Amino acid sequence: MTQTSNGSELAATINSIIAEHKTLEGPLLPILHASQQALGYIPSEAVPMIAEQLQLTKAEVHGVISFYHFFRSSPAGNNTIQICRAESCQSMGSRELEAEIKQRLKVDYHQTTADGEITLEPVYCLGNCACSPAIRVNDDIHGRVDMNKFENIVDELLTVAVELKL
Repeated sequence: MTQTSNGSELAATINSIIAEHKTLEGPLLPILHASQQALGYIPSEAVPMIAEQLQLTKAEVHGVISFYHFFRSSPAGNNTIQICRAESCQSMGSRELEAEIKQRLKVDYHQTTADGEITLEPVYCLGNCACSPAIRVNDDIHGRVDMNKFENIVDELLTVAVELKL
């Protein structure tokens, strides 16, 4: 994922994605997925460009982006943690874990910690029900998570190797 800060570069990237997917049947979702994959999120500047090219209203494009939790309208942190909110995880304490994690990180869902390291997101099944409660940290799924295990995971994420020169 690449984040683009230059406005003209951003416009060129979005226009290229639109051109590549515009002829597909139902091109909006493929365009949004490709935009997020290329940029790491769907910038607000992309909404009117996509709407105009697909002859939709900005509200229609924004509605799709906000409906699907997968889409981001701002860049994510360096690491993404998803907490499973499916029934199995809830029955094994994910709601309490979720509250403690939010308090520990000082963020709510779809927010990033102040240092930009961790973005917290809900997910509605990680397919790891036998090991509930489960979380996904970037691409790795962790089962039977409690706060001690979570703290170890966060410590590992935030640990920076320091090279000492003698």
